[in-house]
Amino acid sequence: MKKLIYSSLFIFIFSSSKISAQYQPKNISKDDLKKANQWVDKTYKNLSQDEKLGQLFIVALYTNRGESEIEKVRNIVANDKIGGLILMQDDAAREITLVNEFQQKSKVPLMIGMDAEWGLYQRIAAAHKFPWAMTLGAIQDKNLIEKMSAKIAEDCHRMGINWDFAPVVDVNTNPNNPIIGNRSFGSEVSNVVNSASAYANGLQNNNILAAIKHFPGHGDTSTDSHADLPLIAHNLDRLNAVELAPYKALINQGIGGVMVAHLYVPALETTKGIPASVSKNIITGLLKNKLGYKGLIITDALNMGAVANRYKPGELDAMAFKAGNDIMLFSQGVAEGKKLIQKAIESGEISQSRVEESVKKILLTKYFLGLEKYTPKNPENINSDLNNDSHKTLVQNLYSNAITLLKDEKKLLPLNGKQIYYIPLEEAPYQTFANRLGSNITIKNANEIATIPANSTVIVGFHKDNSTAYKPYKISDASKKVLSDLTKNQNVILNVFGSAYALKDIDISKVSTVLVSYENNEDSMNATADALNGKTKIQGRLPVLVNDTLKSGMGMDLIPAIVK
Repeated sequence: MKKLIYSSLFIFIFSSSKISAQYQPKNISKDDLKKANQWVDKTYKNLSQDEKLGQLFIVALYTNRGESEIEKVRNIVANDKIGGLILMQDDAAREITLVNEFQQKSKVPLMIGMDAEWGLYQRIAAAHKFPWAMTLGAIQDKNLIEKMSAKIAEDCHRMGINWDFAPVVDVNTNPNNPIIGNRSFGSEVSNVVNSASAYANGLQNNNILAAIKHFPGHGDTSTDSHADLPLIAHNLDRLNAVELAPYKALINQGIGGVMVAHLYVPALETTKGIPASVSKNIITGLLKNKLGYKGLIITDALNMGAVANRYKPGELDAMAFKAGNDIMLFSQGVAEGKKLIQKAIESGEISQSRVEESVKKILLTKYFLGLEKYTPKNPENINSDLNNDSHKTLVQNLYSNAITLLKDEKKLLPLNGKQIYYIPLEEAPYQTFANRLGSNITIKNANEIATIPANSTVIVGFHKDNSTAYKPYKISDASKKVLSDLTKNQNVILNVFGSAYALKDIDISKVSTVLVSYENNEDSMNATADALNGKTKIQGRLPVLVNDTLKSGMGMDLIPAIVK
């Protein structure tokens, strides 16, 4: 992998105001820096105190919850002078129209964010889906990840989005993690760092802000923070070696944002039950002071049960700001939060200089993202612009490079046009894969294995539900039995169209050939069929520790004659 270059992404400190930012565009001139300084100072001076405090808040915009919800956001934008929006489900043209409206009415242009870890598809169903991070973690050429995130940046610009709340840098060491899992690049720090670096580079080199998350590390949790407060019980040595390691490696490489999680970490926060997202020890003490991070610090969504069930709207926002966050994301109580922050300023609990630091950092980032002047976006043809052949070609190449061959004892691959039988198992569709394999395939269901001649080549497909990143990966006992029965008389190729963790309790000792394709969708299945037919190279590596036998980094290259 070529060395990732961050020459355009470094810390810039204004000598006059002492305000710093982690991100700035490529090839920016001294004159542009001077203009940025002037714009930030002038804009800040022209804001009332209420408008300055408004910059600290981002609220959610849904277009699928009716006009009353949209009107609520419209009123917040107009009355509370907020700093930004996070776009949620689901209509792209409607969202563009509303963002155009809100931007025109805002004294300071809004920062528009989105959770687009696997592209805008994460929120907009009409967009093209990019692979989960776990799939990307299997890819050895990390430059492909950078190409992917550059395409995501292009889609963001088309929508008027400035900030992709990605990449996830949680090191997923817990196979049963209910909320990270597929969203992590893997269980090894080095792979997470290299993959995340490429992802962030593709965004920020194309003028879309990145945000690494979920600080201080959400990879070993058994609780979903959307529902309750997870506990990270590791000691400092473990935290430094695993959970915190990606942040130490990445925060000084120009990453524009860090998102703080709703986690209770006793080794970092002495007061029992205090979430990281409102912990001054963790945000100010560790992230800002000890690790030296100068970029935007943003909370995870404040509507999540881990904090929303413990604190009142507004009260939670004020706590988060006092702890050191610059931006309160998905605020449920902007007006009350502003009142409580102002009250804390008047009492001396918070200094006005702290407000100035955060607001000027936000303004500086907005300027660097080109938001000093807003150009309306055109909603026409947006769905086709977000989902076309350029997306499909790139995505299939990504899946092709992720496919991981764990064993091929009888050298059954490539198939080379031989007669094969195919048995699809589990709950998800499979027809795309079967069709792409070719005319020499005979599909059998699980009840027909006895009709297959002995010593045949049989592909078993574990097709798991790919509709969300959070679906269970476990394989049913019935599917395990079919696989076991087939190995007695057949030459079996097992192909997992789902998480590598699906192999955690599968006996593959008598299975000749095992591949992991990581996901079950059209692009993944087409890429896999081409690989099995010898049209493309197989070269992925396991991104996670699955069990004592299947360890992170395992995989074999298969280079068919056609691509040698």
